[in-house]
Amino acid sequence: MMKKIAVLGAGSWGTALANVLAENGNDVRLWSHKMEQVNEINEKHTNEHYLKAAHLATNLVAYADMATAVHEVEIVLSVVPTKAVRDVAKQLNDALANENKVILVHATKGLEPKTYKRVSEMLAEEVAQINYSALAVLSGPSHAEDVIKHDLTLVTIASKDVTAAKIVQQAFSNKNFRVYTNDDIIGTEMGGALKNIIAIGAGALVSLGYGDNAKAALMTRGLAEISRLGLAFGANPLTFIGLSGVGDLIVTGTSKNSRNWRAGYQLGQGKTLAEVEKDMGMVIEGVSTTKAAKELAQERHVDMPITNAIYQVLYEHKDIKNAIENLMERESTSEID
Repeated sequence: MMKKIAVLGAGSWGTALANVLAENGNDVRLWSHKMEQVNEINEKHTNEHYLKAAHLATNLVAYADMATAVHEVEIVLSVVPTKAVRDVAKQLNDALANENKVILVHATKGLEPKTYKRVSEMLAEEVAQINYSALAVLSGPSHAEDVIKHDLTLVTIASKDVTAAKIVQQAFSNKNFRVYTNDDIIGTEMGGALKNIIAIGAGALVSLGYGDNAKAALMTRGLAEISRLGLAFGANPLTFIGLSGVGDLIVTGTSKNSRNWRAGYQLGQGKTLAEVEKDMGMVIEGVSTTKAAKELAQERHVDMPITNAIYQVLYEHKDIKNAIENLMERESTSEID
């Protein structure tokens, strides 16, 4: 059945998800704070800055006014960068004041700077419970550049409310975009955020000329670190061998479409973090997430040597090759701890 859905954030991922929903016949409103972008989407059915050469569904309508975008909708999907989540959530809370309760979903992969809270925790703090019936998370191995071209994509919707998860699942599902459900919000969010750290390392390895053995080792041991930290916060261990765990890690750690992978590649070429961030022109979630994960691991006494090494490169200007050597020369230990 057709649903009325507001998507907040018209970056590459927000636009791609909004397009899937619109092509499925839903009434979709895409909110952006940039009027120029709104006009382009409505008049040309493109969003060239984020998705070059992509033609958007003609029934996808963009809005600059949030209150209008969320009026009488049943589902709100937030797809804004982590650092913008609270500000947008506060606006959303005001806009929903006189509306019916919505299913509140997010598709942002990161941890909040300074507090290191997950996105669902931030939303729960900023949006009054009277305004939403359920919280859900969309995650999995999915690049916007492939989704917009109708490449086969599988994701998961995590929510404690099974009925709400199934409603979102039905709104998104089609022959190219398959959606599963699970009830592990913590694991789904932790997997989606922490894999960005490993993707930075993967890009650096390729740039430095390392081969498939090195990449496989990094992602495998990286997944072990992600799992350890997730378990420390109460995640289901099975989540990390699913779409939002190993699935997302594979796609982000092996693809040039990943901003985090590209950031690592440029770091491997000798560029500074400031130069990389300027060149990218978009948020590199893995940079702030590396700092968050390092400090959370210290707090929970979780061993994360790869994360620590990437932190040293990003924040302490350590030479990447030295960081790799130090990792390889650590004291020998058991694989299963």
